[in-house]
Amino acid sequence: MIESNYLLTDEQMMQFITKGYLVLRNELPNQLHQSIMNQINHVMHNEGNPGNNILPRVPDIQQLFDTPTVKGALSSVLGPDYYMHPHRHCHYNQPGNETPGGGQWHKDGYWSSMRSHRPWWAMIFYYTHDITEDLGPTAIMPGTQYYEKFIDEQGETLLPTGKAGTMVLVHFDLWHRASLNVSPLDRYMLKFQFLRLRAPEIPTWNHQSKEMIVPEGTPATHLNLWQDVWDWLRGERLIKQDNNSTSEKRLLSLQINLESEDPTVRGRSADELGQLGAAASSCAPSLGNLLNDPVETTALNAAYALGHLETQGINTLISHLTEGSTLIAERAAYGLQAAGDEAIPELLRVMKHADEKRRALAAFVLGMIGSSAGEVTSTLISSLQDESEWVRRNAVEALGMIKNADESIVLALAKVLKDSLRSETNDASDSNNQTAKTSYVVSQRYITNKIGYTAALSLLRTGHVGDVREAVSSLAEALHSQDRYVRAYAAEALTHLRTAEAVDILIRYYRSSRWCPDTSKTSTF
Repeated sequence: MIESNYLLTDEQMMQFITKGYLVLRNELPNQLHQSIMNQINHVMHNEGNPGNNILPRVPDIQQLFDTPTVKGALSSVLGPDYYMHPHRHCHYNQPGNETPGGGQWHKDGYWSSMRSHRPWWAMIFYYTHDITEDLGPTAIMPGTQYYEKFIDEQGETLLPTGKAGTMVLVHFDLWHRASLNVSPLDRYMLKFQFLRLRAPEIPTWNHQSKEMIVPEGTPATHLNLWQDVWDWLRGERLIKQDNNSTSEKRLLSLQINLESEDPTVRGRSADELGQLGAAASSCAPSLGNLLNDPVETTALNAAYALGHLETQGINTLISHLTEGSTLIAERAAYGLQAAGDEAIPELLRVMKHADEKRRALAAFVLGMIGSSAGEVTSTLISSLQDESEWVRRNAVEALGMIKNADESIVLALAKVLKDSLRSETNDASDSNNQTAKTSYVVSQRYITNKIGYTAALSLLRTGHVGDVREAVSSLAEALHSQDRYVRAYAAEALTHLRTAEAVDILIRYYRSSRWCPDTSKTSTF
């Protein structure tokens, strides 16, 4: 149990929500950081970058993530049962790095079929040594975690610095890059990824105030988006305000401003209309038009505003989800996520849409809402037979996010996982060529069995429900998947289940897969 004084405060949580990062100061002695750096230096120069094996190669690194400071921060953002993802990497920035600017601005490759604004994922950047701007720390652009497009010079570049042991906790989708190392020293940064195993039911930080207080210096204003994340993390829905007193004159003014040539004016007006809730429902068509706004920040505000306009907002979002371009449909999906349970009946209808993109987005939203109300579970299970891999994968992930999962979900996921493992025996190149027309399928090449990967993750989240024998059976087979991440998830899921059979399977598996961190190409015994 983490002591409460190590959990984040409301102010820190709001900084993470609005700016996408927090700098953590680790309490471990400098001698440990120096030892870790020396070990990494030896490995990098004598054996090369160990990639995902950096932790077993330098086991002392685990001490960093076992400190109350780090566990408290991750528990606050991702819940107390968060999971360290098997992908981790040592970023080595050599002196005199000649790459212009030190690297390109980017988001990390994501592990789901669509990026989530809500923090299901996070990353930590750890520096083994004192980090100054001269050493080329990883640059971040605060507040950009919700943007698909890079905002370039419109954003602020921040170079987090500090003493050895400095850690930067970032929203998984924050734009970042390596900066130029102009020092004579090597710069090492360890990147570790973490994921949430279940949707929040209560706040898991030192929560004091229900009111969302936006910190100063936020790079943009997304009140409805931030409110959605804040309330979701608190395990609560937005409390609808009685705004019947809003004057017709004010509504008309805001609606006119939605057509302003200034995107900032358009965006702020959309945000304010969302704060008014159903009282602004007459503005839904105008907000719907902004889903195609060339300025992404404005379009996001319109999407989340519509999500707060109840029936009129939901109908407008559904219309754009089913009839708009792919970009517009994706933006509408985020707005429907904010609408919550009230959007479920319409989303279930979209699950029968002729276009795979619309069905896939509807499944994504149902997972983000996380409710098992009505026919959600049965519809998602039926979608596991969909002809589209994108739809099937979104349904698999959505089933793992259902808050009140039942045994039918576990059985369905176990079958999907086994079926995906059998498909690995087929000629992978032929399989990929058959579906290459779908851009979704040919992306994320680091996941070779996308359905199996997602099914194993969903079983990690839900496999404990009901009779776990089928889950254990499928996970045992998955330990021998051709996909390294399927194997990793399967091992972790079996560890979580801890039945006698699961433990026996793991013991036999680990006997043949144990990594010796002291063995290298120079070892003789």
